[in-house]
Amino acid sequence: MLEASFLNLSDRRPAEGAVSVWPAWEVRDGAGATTWFGVRLEFGDGARVDAHAVLAKGCVSIEDVRAEPALSLDDLAALADWIEDPLFDACGIGVAPEGVEAEGGEADGDDPRPGWPRGAEGRWLVAQKYREAQEQGVDPVLAVMRATGYGRRKSLRLIGEARDAGFLTRRRARR
Repeated sequence: MLEASFLNLSDRRPAEGAVSVWPAWEVRDGAGATTWFGVRLEFGDGARVDAHAVLAKGCVSIEDVRAEPALSLDDLAALADWIEDPLFDACGIGVAPEGVEAEGGEADGDDPRPGWPRGAEGRWLVAQKYREAQEQGVDPVLAVMRATGYGRRKSLRLIGEARDAGFLTRRRARR
């Protein structure tokens, strides 16, 4: 039986815990899909955290968290650091696109964002991913997000830069 009143994630090391992530269920609609994942963080002393994560429109959010022993608010904030990489791997977010090697990450894998070419090459690749998604009838912004590993704002900025460079047509006629 555990004697601690709180889990104290900030006092634990990554080697002490094991994170597992599995797809729980998926709901499809005309615009795409929403997928739920089960997440478990277990420690050798019997402490554990169970959570449900949701992937919708390229964003991951945590819906439900249960822990034994209980989590403090500080532990709840630290939980993201423990589960982020395995959860993003299971969701397919932050995976390096084909033919592009990750750069600038630390050797121990602390930076899950893939390397994305800068300058004209990067803008051209963004335009390619955008057009491919349009042809396939899927959300082009989400396709760019998946390819680059960046969030919505950064991906929209990259798409805007590709438009400014002439790789994509303007969205609206200027008056």
